[in-house]
Amino acid sequence: MSSSPRSDLIGRWRRVPTGWSLRRRLVLAVVALLALVSVGIGGLTTVALRQFLVEQVDNQLAQGDRPRGGPFPWNRPRGEAPKPDSSPWQLRPDPPPGFPAESISARVAGGAVASARIRTPSGPAEAVAADQVAALATLPTDGRPHTVDLGDRGDYRAVARPLTGGDVLVFAIPLAGVQELVRQMVAAQAAIATAGLLVAGGLGLLIVRATLRPLNRVAATAARVAELPLDRGEVALSVRVPEADTDPRTEVGQVGAALNRMLGHVADALAARQASETRVRQFVADASHELRTPLAAIRGYAELARRGRDQVPPDVAHALRRVESASTRMTGLVDDLLLLARLDSGRPLAVEPVELTALILDAVSDAHAAGPQHRWQLDLPDEALQVPGDATRLHQVVANLLANARVHTPPGTTVTTRLAAVTDGVEISVADDGPGIPPQLQDEVFERFARADSSRSREHGSTGLGLAIVAAVVEAHRGSVQVRSRPGHTVFTVRLPGAGHPLP
Repeated sequence: MSSSPRSDLIGRWRRVPTGWSLRRRLVLAVVALLALVSVGIGGLTTVALRQFLVEQVDNQLAQGDRPRGGPFPWNRPRGEAPKPDSSPWQLRPDPPPGFPAESISARVAGGAVASARIRTPSGPAEAVAADQVAALATLPTDGRPHTVDLGDRGDYRAVARPLTGGDVLVFAIPLAGVQELVRQMVAAQAAIATAGLLVAGGLGLLIVRATLRPLNRVAATAARVAELPLDRGEVALSVRVPEADTDPRTEVGQVGAALNRMLGHVADALAARQASETRVRQFVADASHELRTPLAAIRGYAELARRGRDQVPPDVAHALRRVESASTRMTGLVDDLLLLARLDSGRPLAVEPVELTALILDAVSDAHAAGPQHRWQLDLPDEALQVPGDATRLHQVVANLLANARVHTPPGTTVTTRLAAVTDGVEISVADDGPGIPPQLQDEVFERFARADSSRSREHGSTGLGLAIVAAVVEAHRGSVQVRSRPGHTVFTVRLPGAGHPLP
């Protein structure tokens, strides 16, 4: 079953490359529809024109042969057989007067062309070889016009009439003029349709572009919202679709109004989230600050009781050592939470030139003292590198990375610390050849209270805040930190802006 033009058009529309914009799709659809209409109108017009011209040739055949003034035989009543005519006027050898050049008259005898003459452009008729017009002998003698192909001479419109004695007289008029006029008509239609489609495509593109301009503004609003950092911090979601593009009477206006309502709901949700996070951070900061004093007192009293003049039983001494150890670890946890709370609140850092070479040397020396069973290596540049920032916090960043490598790798692991100048800043990297971090955990290592997998052995407990503090401090310095890990190679890379990018 053949498909309809409408289904073909829909199929072409669906096969348009997905990367094309809606504007191009609409213009393509309009141009394709106009092309379909133009082809249909042109085809019908061409068929009608050809039919009209062929009828003119048939009328010329009828006007050119009127025996005894009567009508030509094809005007006879239906079902009536043509009557033979032996009129001397019909027996003349040349085409009748008024026939155009290249017209042919022929006498058919015994089923073959006995003689034939053709009118020349200058007027007189000349004889023509019978084999060149042999197809005229096959015409039915019904007195009606028929189209016959005469080979190199082209198509002719011919009529055959029986004569007395069994012969047949044939008159034929060439269709070359008709065909040439039809070809010119088709060429003119193609040229006009092509020009019309180009003009319609250009105007359609302008019209569609103007029609879709409000939709472009809605898309631009959505793009601006997508660029906002909505994942953390206080968010002022004030971007909205212009009021002119929120008319509910139009489709684009309905989309714009719906987007504005959605942005309003998102803004309310972000405000509620920010308020909740602010309360949590404030609680953590207040609790951490308040816990520092009692923890210091617990630690002091435990140490005082353990070192008193009176000897205490061994089990009591062990209990006091555990209390002192737990209070020390709890104090570190509280200090880390308080630092994160301060960084989250946007408290400004101390900004001064920090000499990173000396800072890394001190941090690696401390790590070597804490983990003598590891192999510690340095790769430092010949020249001193400085960055603007808080020296205490940057030292904490390097110390936390080294402590992470020491705690989570087995003894004998080689830990290499590198410092290098890069474009627009410096790069600090801490690499080890330990077991590595499982791939499913690499995206979470900088989250708070993240725990390493048991495949990375450790000797001491971890609060899960060390790498979170690294990320927070580096972000406060407008830098970046990332990790790449596979078995046998784990590297943490910190990038900090150079002296040409001072902190706010």
